[in-house]
Amino acid sequence: METLIVERREGVVTVTMNRPERKNAANGVMLGELLEAFEEIERNSEDRVLVLTGAGGAFCSGADLGDPNGPTSDASQPGLVRMRRLGDVALALHRLTKPAIAKVDGFAVGAGLSLALGCDLVVASDRARLSMIFSRRGLSLDNGASWLLPRLVGMAKAKELALFGDMLDVRQAAELGLVNRVVPLAELDAFVDDWAARLAAGPPIALSMTKTLLHNSLSASMEEAVEDEARCQAVNFATADTAEAMAAFTQKREPKFVGR
Repeated sequence: METLIVERREGVVTVTMNRPERKNAANGVMLGELLEAFEEIERNSEDRVLVLTGAGGAFCSGADLGDPNGPTSDASQPGLVRMRRLGDVALALHRLTKPAIAKVDGFAVGAGLSLALGCDLVVASDRARLSMIFSRRGLSLDNGASWLLPRLVGMAKAKELALFGDMLDVRQAAELGLVNRVVPLAELDAFVDDWAARLAAGPPIALSMTKTLLHNSLSASMEEAVEDEARCQAVNFATADTAEAMAAFTQKREPKFVGR
């Protein structure tokens, strides 16, 4: 790929946004490649965990406003069509039924922060900086931010972050619930590798349904939630992985999950 580095190792797929000269700003090519990568990971049964990160000491500085073929400036497409390309990327990440970790160093702003928050877990270095910078560029929220932000921090705080567009240091972001863990830069890779390996070794079907249950709970009643749980648990009890987990518990060993 032109703008991404995709690496696979033992069930973990690391997708690195690779435009360091632009702080990994997402141009039109990157958007297409991110969409392709997310959809391929969803289809590939050997891919169990996504790690999304950026090259060169930055996560992603948002959409590349200077790209002539980007979502903000492609003259060959109407504005709504162009922006829907950005939305398609957010939806593909949201629909990913496998665990996703954002590994954030440096700047994650605008659509770049939306990408990070679209992952299930966010691990950031102690020098990361985050901002919903849209309003400072004369723009409103995009890339799923209007849906993600209130659910993570509540409506009042979401409005504050979105309307002012202030830059947050990573400690502030963690206090708000935008970041799961803050670690020293020197420990970032090892920490994320450990989390990714643990998830990759987990039961794929159960983790997938757990993620789906949590997503669906945002719009479900209690009655709907417990019914969904019952259906998912019935599926689990019919899998080889659950039988393996029970056997491993009895035999005092670690289970080996195969996704069946």
